[in-house]
Amino acid sequence: MATSVGERPELPMGRFLLFAVVFIEGFCSLGAEVIALRQIIPHMGSSIVVTAPTIGFFLLALALGYHAGARVAADYVVVVARNFLLAALLIGVGLSGVGVDLVFTAINPPEIAYLVLIGGVLCPVAWLLGQTVPILSNLLQHERVGEASGEALYYSTLGSFLGSLSLSLLLMQWLGVSAAVGFSALLLLAGHVLLRPRAWSATIVAAAVAVATVVANAWLRPQIETAYASYLVEPATYDGAINGRAMRNNNSIASLIDESEPPRYARYIRHIRGMLLDDLQFRGRQILVLGAGGFTVSHREPENHYTYVDIDPAVREIAETHFLHETARGDFVVDDARRFVIRSEQRFAAVLVDVYGAHSSIPGHLVTREFWQATRRVLDRQGLLIANLILDSALATPYSRNLLATIESVYGRCAVEVLQKRQVLANVIVTCRNGEQPEPARLFTDEHNRADFDQARSR
Repeated sequence: MATSVGERPELPMGRFLLFAVVFIEGFCSLGAEVIALRQIIPHMGSSIVVTAPTIGFFLLALALGYHAGARVAADYVVVVARNFLLAALLIGVGLSGVGVDLVFTAINPPEIAYLVLIGGVLCPVAWLLGQTVPILSNLLQHERVGEASGEALYYSTLGSFLGSLSLSLLLMQWLGVSAAVGFSALLLLAGHVLLRPRAWSATIVAAAVAVATVVANAWLRPQIETAYASYLVEPATYDGAINGRAMRNNNSIASLIDESEPPRYARYIRHIRGMLLDDLQFRGRQILVLGAGGFTVSHREPENHYTYVDIDPAVREIAETHFLHETARGDFVVDDARRFVIRSEQRFAAVLVDVYGAHSSIPGHLVTREFWQATRRVLDRQGLLIANLILDSALATPYSRNLLATIESVYGRCAVEVLQKRQVLANVIVTCRNGEQPEPARLFTDEHNRADFDQARSR
């Protein structure tokens, strides 16, 4: 019920419950942002050009929510309860794995799907929840407005702090992304019920939203989810394969294996294994693999010792149980690839870089000159760097040319092999030899042709 000018509204609940509702708003609003950033990775990667706009749009919607909440002059509890209910539905279904997959499957190109997801799901959540503090501040009995709003903002920000930490470091790590989505939605529904404890119709609607959340996050998506990626092993048909299966990582095929003798792997894995075992005759060597995938580089390969580094601690057990159906060969280190090569005191005869966050998206800190320089320090004096890159087959885009130039600025001239020349995107295997930094190249011209001299001193 509205109040007259100068009259303070009657507090419909205890101060503890009111601040609990504000805490829930802070927890779930920032939680929605964390979840959205994680759910976008399989489709758009995790580069700064994705994360920065996502954070920016979220903050803009939150600011507009503050403004909208400040204009609410009546029915404070009813408005906030309704907002919590709608936000719970948007998070529980719209940010579920199946909901995000549906958006990116139905809409092309992915950049448009991204805008639809952010504009249609994440921003409305921020706008709805942003209204909470300015609305409920009207119910706090203080002599000063600043004291009321400051206390409400304290509990909201405290909720945001704990939400960002608990969802990313606890729920996603131990129970998966779906658990984080479901928990956030159900927490908002609990806030809705706290606001309207005697409204049976609102409770029934909240129960329906809870059921939709559980269905979307527990039953409809077959992937194995961790804090870092979504995995799925499914049947696959490819040349010469017998009962082939594919291991998908963030909706992209990361590894292939079948029941042939010997097994047939993905083409680029066969190429790299052939290079190491047949061309270079590696025996008894230490080989570092950055990015575990399906552990097929070392599959049934007893000649060398392999060390895998992957940021996801669950990937080995998932690969062994669902993909390899046997124990993976080699050591497994849970670490960021760049941090490992900077800190490790081991030296390897070969380093294979095969790290992806999405189909063709290498994490940004693993493409820089500084990263490639760091890989040199873990290589033997004449060790070999092998990088599996997914680039355009013509090597004509700015990304392809600049990435190859970055690697060669560190290692000098490298061998570059495009495996699928007829496809738009191809596996490109870059092979570089460690050693002394090469001198800058000079062009041969009619005026200054040093070809004979250079050839003589190269023998």
